[in-house]
Amino acid sequence: MNTPLISPQIASSDSEPMIISAVSHSSQRVTLRHSHSRGQLLGTLQGLISIEAESCQWVVPATHSVWIPPNVQHSLLRSHGPFEGWSIYIQKNACTKLPVKPYILELSDLLREAITRTMSWHNSELEPEQKRLIAVILDEIRTMPQVELALPMPKDMRLLKIALALSDNPSDNRKINDWGVWAGISRRSLTRRFTNETGFNFTQWRQKLRMLKALELLAAGKPITEISLYLGYDNISGFISIFRRNFGVTPGNYQKAMINRLSWRNFTNTTIRNDNHINSKLTK
Repeated sequence: MNTPLISPQIASSDSEPMIISAVSHSSQRVTLRHSHSRGQLLGTLQGLISIEAESCQWVVPATHSVWIPPNVQHSLLRSHGPFEGWSIYIQKNACTKLPVKPYILELSDLLREAITRTMSWHNSELEPEQKRLIAVILDEIRTMPQVELALPMPKDMRLLKIALALSDNPSDNRKINDWGVWAGISRRSLTRRFTNETGFNFTQWRQKLRMLKALELLAAGKPITEISLYLGYDNISGFISIFRRNFGVTPGNYQKAMINRLSWRNFTNTTIRNDNHINSKLTK
């Protein structure tokens, strides 16, 4: 079990307009439910994360981020694979015009670059241009539309066990009967509860999970054939067809579009120095 990126006490302080943190772990990361008086925008540089906020549980890819308003209970259920994460904590009085419910937003190019810029700040007092950049970040959070990309997680502990196992290994092609035996739940209950708790049947949920993982791997520049095999597809044409049906473009075209965002990887080199190291900056 891991502690939050910064302590809830620091995250509840109100002296600095923004606190920026980054952390890297060679293994999965889990944090307990907690809250703080600041709003929080968090995401990863690679991998999927399972987030719980209020009554919602989602699987979120590295191409997106999670907005958590002030004083909302939340936890990182699990990072799936090595974890490289970032988070910005926004002063409570600056959150009055921001969304009052947790939601998922895509990392726009502008928001991505603005966050990257803040990670290079070293001065203790904010310059006028830095204050304007913080205002840009707030505007992006406020105006970016909510997306339906994130995948709801089931709440039943038996179903959650299955969902987390698939998140760790999306290529697992066990049939629904086998999953039921493994988790100790009947096929009928598994089928009914999965749909009731996530809005998707089991097959749809697994397919959407694989598509989220595909987005991350494509953004990382992995070959499409390799991605297809990793996600458990028997042939690349089937993977391409399902991807295009979900996102309206082929995996190849999506990957080309992501090339322009490769500067985000510089974030890793400039802010995350060593394994298990937290780098936090207070902007005053």
